Amino acid sequence: MRRFILIACLFFAAPALAADISPVDAPDTIAERVKACTTCHGPEDKAGRDAYYPRIAGKPEGYLFNQLRNFRDGRRHYRPMAFLLKDLPDEYLREMARHFASLNQAFPPPERLASSPGEVELARKLIDRGDPARKIPACIECHGKDLMGTAPFIPGLLGLPRVYIIAQFGNWQHGALMRGQTPDCMSEIAKRLTTSEVSAIGAWLAAQPVSESLSRRSGQVATLSPELARRCASVFLQPEVPQ
Repeated sequence: MRRFILIACLFFAAPALAADISPVDAPDTIAERVKACTTCHGPEDKAGRDAYYPRIAGKPEGYLFNQLRNFRDGRRHYRPMAFLLKDLPDEYLREMARHFASLNQAFPPPERLASSPGEVELARKLIDRGDPARKIPACIECHGKDLMGTAPFIPGLLGLPRVYIIAQFGNWQHGALMRGQTPDCMSEIAKRLTTSEVSAIGAWLAAQPVSESLSRRSGQVATLSPELARRCASVFLQPEVPQ
């Protein structure tokens, strides 16, 4: 009975409460419309569970557009993103990608590096030289010598939390990140890495500081080698040109 009375009170009080709420006169700008995105992907440093939300400000426009389209079309798995992007047209996704790519926000401070000298050496070897015997290219071959990304489709690796980097490698290894793209170059590479190698790479990347001058160069490297461009053709999803 008490529950019934409470529901009835809320039902009859709702119109009166709504009448007392003044409408919000928000500007119709892309920055205002994507505030839902910055709730999770804001520029502030992340900790705990929120560390699994990556930084998107300053990422290459083509990369951001492709990820938005992948979430919308079910090629990339994450239900909340798929729900938010459902039925949005490509042109609007391009506008969102263009907005976030244009932002030049401060990077979070680097994480403390607790790796052993051997783990640091292992990470630097794989990042700088790869392991040709296992067909593992160096990270810098795709993500740029400064690891800040390769325009227009490949993101930077610095300024990301260690737990996020390691989780992404795990998703690639187990096929939980992308579907319907062949070949998926990062999935192929991740499956050749051991757990200790992934941990060493993630810890080293998360511990690297990003200077202001380096942040301004994010995603500015223009080209990949022909071999890597062929290998990673699946990431180059070209936007459809409006007629």
